[in-house]
Amino acid sequence: MSLSLLETEDETMLRDSARGWLADHAPIAALRKMRDGGQTFDAGLWREMAKMGWAGVLAPESAGGADMGHRAAGILAEEMGFGLTASPFLSTAVIAATALQGAQEKLAAIAAGEVIYALAVDEATKHAPERTSLYADRIGNGFRLSGTKVFVADGSAAARVLILARTSGAPGEALGLTLFDIDADRIGLSRMPRATVDSRDHAELRIESVEATGEDVVGDVDNAMAVLAPALRAGQAGIAAEMLGLAGGACAMTLGYLKERKQFDRTIGSFQALQHRAAHLWSEIEVTASAVAHAGRMLDTDPIAAEMAVSLAKARASKTADLAVREGVQMHGGIGMTDAYDIGFYMKRARVAAEWLGDYGYHAARVAAARGF
Repeated sequence: MSLSLLETEDETMLRDSARGWLADHAPIAALRKMRDGGQTFDAGLWREMAKMGWAGVLAPESAGGADMGHRAAGILAEEMGFGLTASPFLSTAVIAATALQGAQEKLAAIAAGEVIYALAVDEATKHAPERTSLYADRIGNGFRLSGTKVFVADGSAAARVLILARTSGAPGEALGLTLFDIDADRIGLSRMPRATVDSRDHAELRIESVEATGEDVVGDVDNAMAVLAPALRAGQAGIAAEMLGLAGGACAMTLGYLKERKQFDRTIGSFQALQHRAAHLWSEIEVTASAVAHAGRMLDTDPIAAEMAVSLAKARASKTADLAVREGVQMHGGIGMTDAYDIGFYMKRARVAAEWLGDYGYHAARVAAARGF
C-alpha cells in the first residue's frame, strides 16, 4: 500500500498551533518546576488540552470527540515530545480511547477530560502481554483478580485502570486473556508510586482479590487481544511519535548550543567534526519521521495490517532518540550530564520511553519475523 507521507494542510495547522500553544503553556521550565515540586504532570494543563479537543483526538464526534485519527494523535504526541510535556495523553486519549471504541459514555468522559486511564499490562522487566499470569478466577457470574502489575504509566493519577488478566490457559498463550476496566479505588487494588529518572507518573499495582463483574470486561472473555492489540499499536505509534519529537527537541537545543559556545575564539559549531555529527543526526531524524508518519497513516487506513509499520517506527524512534540525546549530552560537554542544562531531561525521558510498550529488541524482532527472518 502506497501512502503519502506529506502532511496535509490541516495537519500542518495542527502542528503549528500545538507547538505554539505548548511553548507558551508548557515550556521546559515548567517541567523543571514540577519536578522540583514533586509533581508528575499538571492537571490544569491537561484540562486545557481537553478543552482544545486533544483528549478526544481519537473519540468519535458522537461522543464529543474530534475524531482526527492516529496521524493527528502522532503529531500532538510529537509536539509534546519536542518540549517534554508531561501528560496522560498517550495512556488516556490514545490507548484507552482505542481499546474502548464503541463504549460511548466512556469515550465521552475521556474526550471531556473527566477521566484519566492507565494501562496495566506488564508484570516483569520487559513488555510481554502474553506472559500475563495475574489471574482472574471465575466467582459465580463475576471474577476475582489477584496479582501484580509493574511500570504502569500514569498509574498513580488514573481514576480507572485497564487491567490485563488471565482467565484461562497458561502464561505465554495469547488466548485466555481478558481485559478489565476497573475503578482505581476499588477495594483490593493498591498503587505504589515508582520513581523513574524522567520524573513521570509510574506505579506498581498490587491487586488482591479485586472483584469484577461482566460489565467490567472490555471486549470478550478469553479474547482480550482483539481489543488490546489495536490499543497497544496505537500507544506504540504514539510513543514513537513522542520520541521523534524528543529527538527533534534535543537536536534543536544542541544546534543552538553549537552556535553559541565558543572555544579558541570560535563557535564550536564551526568545527567540521561536530558539523558532520549534527548532519548525521538530522538525517536520522528525517528517516524516522517518515517511519512515524507511515505508522500513523497505516493505523488510519488499515489498522490490522499496521503492526510492522508501528514496530518499525517504535524501533527506529528508540534508536534515533538515543542518538539525539547522547550526541546532545556529549556536544554540551560535561555540563550536559547535570541538571544545569535541560538536555539532561531529554536523555532521561528518552531512556524511559524506549522501554515502554516494547524496547528496540522487542520491536526489531517483530519486524524481522514479519519479513520472514
